[in-house]
Amino acid sequence: MTSEPLAFHHKDKLHERLKAVPTFLSEYSFDNLYLFRHAHNFHLVVDGQEMWLTGKTYDGHSFVMPTCDIRTQSVEPLLKVARGYDFIFPIDEAWLSSFDPKGVRVEFDEGDSDYIYTTQQMATYQGPKMHGKKNLLNQFMALYTPEAKPLTKERMADARDVLDAWQADMAESKEETDYAACLEAFDLYDELVLCGGIYYVNQEPAGIIMGEEFNQTMFTLHFAKGKRKFKGMYQYMFNHFTKMLPHHYEFLNLEQDLGKLALKIAKASYHPERMLKKYRVRVLA
Repeated sequence: MTSEPLAFHHKDKLHERLKAVPTFLSEYSFDNLYLFRHAHNFHLVVDGQEMWLTGKTYDGHSFVMPTCDIRTQSVEPLLKVARGYDFIFPIDEAWLSSFDPKGVRVEFDEGDSDYIYTTQQMATYQGPKMHGKKNLLNQFMALYTPEAKPLTKERMADARDVLDAWQADMAESKEETDYAACLEAFDLYDELVLCGGIYYVNQEPAGIIMGEEFNQTMFTLHFAKGKRKFKGMYQYMFNHFTKMLPHHYEFLNLEQDLGKLALKIAKASYHPERMLKKYRVRVLA
């Protein structure tokens, strides 16, 4: 058995393997794992034909993560390696039947759950629940004449300007936010096959949004950063970017809130279609 820190060269081993897993859980993307490898201390563990990832949750628990659909093979090797960690994570609800309920304890933490929205909802802000978002969008458009452009390598200096301004507005340090991960995403934008937009107000870089195709029906947003001084910036970015997405994307995944109250309030305010739970499976002695 070998274990080594997750590195970019592991993309060849993991990208297609993760894409083949039938789940919407945002961790099943090499880009996501790689950009947040330091935050989670991800390691790739290989034992013959078996392959897992190990890491730590945001609340400090060690875990082992399967890299395939566990329903397609014996779970015994996974259970064996999991005895050295706090639990197996993240586990899709559809996979829970693979475990003997007498041998495991199933848990979940709300802060782990992904926020899933329909693209139609974000592209229209229709309905009484979205009235506030539509008002903010209308106010933004009344005050400004924004300009939207594709995020490309040539515009990364402007993207960094937005990121730095966003970080300056935060009450947390760079080590406590996803600043470093977002900065690295700029540097590896083409290599990771990311897709995004950059938004200008009065020719000033004002916001960026960036993510990737997760599968044929879902697009995952890894980063959305805006300058606080432009009220309605986020409502405009989410709305505009979703309108620009190809129609085959039915869902937008804004990932988890990490148990942070401000993130929870912000993401919940867009009224997700569903909260996608990620289960923690503890192996009992």
